[in-house]
Amino acid sequence: MIQWKSNHTGFTEQIVNESNPINTVKSIGSNHAVGSHNNVEAYSLGLSQEDLMLKDSQPVSSWIKVDVNYDDSLASRTLQAKGSKVNGFDLDPPKVLVVDDHAASRMTAVALLGMEGYEVIEADSGSIVVGLVTQKQPDLILLDVMMPEMDGFEVCQLLKQDEQTRLIPVIFITALNDRRSRIRGIEVGADDFLTKPFDRVELAARVKSLVRQKRLNEDLDHAEQVLFSIAMSIESRDPNTGNHCERLVKLGQVFGEYLNLSRYQIRDLRWGGYLHDIGKVGIPDAVLLKKGKLTPEDWQIMQQHVLIGEKICKPLRSMRGVIPIIRHHHERWDGSGYPDGLKENDIPYLAQVFQLIDIYDALTSERPYKKAFTSVEALSIMQQETDSGWRNPKLMQQFAEFIRSYYEKE
Repeated sequence: MIQWKSNHTGFTEQIVNESNPINTVKSIGSNHAVGSHNNVEAYSLGLSQEDLMLKDSQPVSSWIKVDVNYDDSLASRTLQAKGSKVNGFDLDPPKVLVVDDHAASRMTAVALLGMEGYEVIEADSGSIVVGLVTQKQPDLILLDVMMPEMDGFEVCQLLKQDEQTRLIPVIFITALNDRRSRIRGIEVGADDFLTKPFDRVELAARVKSLVRQKRLNEDLDHAEQVLFSIAMSIESRDPNTGNHCERLVKLGQVFGEYLNLSRYQIRDLRWGGYLHDIGKVGIPDAVLLKKGKLTPEDWQIMQQHVLIGEKICKPLRSMRGVIPIIRHHHERWDGSGYPDGLKENDIPYLAQVFQLIDIYDALTSERPYKKAFTSVEALSIMQQETDSGWRNPKLMQQFAEFIRSYYEKE
């Protein structure tokens, strides 16, 4: 750990760069065709007789697996094609939730999706969908718009507002083809539309495409969560820094709003709060947790944490806006920082913004080797360093004005 000294020269670098880390539907039976009383409506959905009829000479059980479970208004049916691959997917068969209050329409969709190898779950009302989605975790939802009690628009809006269900694609299946309904569907977060009567090939193609996209998004989301978990584990190794990351995330949000940054820039600032020191996972404990002043050799090793962090996060496209923060949050306005010695506006803007937040939190937080400075004292130290050429003068002025106004509001 670089020990604190009473003079201000290099003061914040000693604190911020310390070695401690931040820390009921009838079932399809064998030797039976789909109920003839449903055929007329099924034809109205654009389906051929071949799509609907099951040949008497070939029982259903020879080519599909039927599993019907009844639960109040819900009928759940699984149809899975033989073979190791399901509709081109190597993993478990994707689940599709079909929501429609009209039994014949549901049966049609179930039959087609079953032939494509999907596991199909049915619901006959919108009011039970949210709970069912949480329980079953479908990969896609085919959602009828016109339903009693809760229509498809309301259901979709609820799902897209929930962090746990927002990534599930929703396809509206509706007889409505007017512009106003489609606009409303887009507004509530619908991913696609199919108008009755729909085409079998089109249905299969759209479902497959959206399921694949959803799984890609999930992989990305899971990778991000792994990174955040690593970052938080680093912080937890040092009990002295407290909730450093959480404070940076909060301050990044409000300062970004103060600067009128875009939503994506603010998101990158927030993510930077968690991930800026993730590279410390690659620093040996002998250096990272060293008590006392680091040697020049130790310091060279410690400075590698920004490059290691960049390599960890670089494969994820969603991290493109965060990587400049990770790599460059220790650069200085006069070019005396690291790792690249960038000067002035060659330093990425978000890295400059984040640096001020990081330094301010370090100064105003208590550590074993220093007291917590007041806001006024911290701003004074930061201004002295700005006068010495370390910080962007204009940005530092904006930050000081922001801090003063922020605490007045608090």
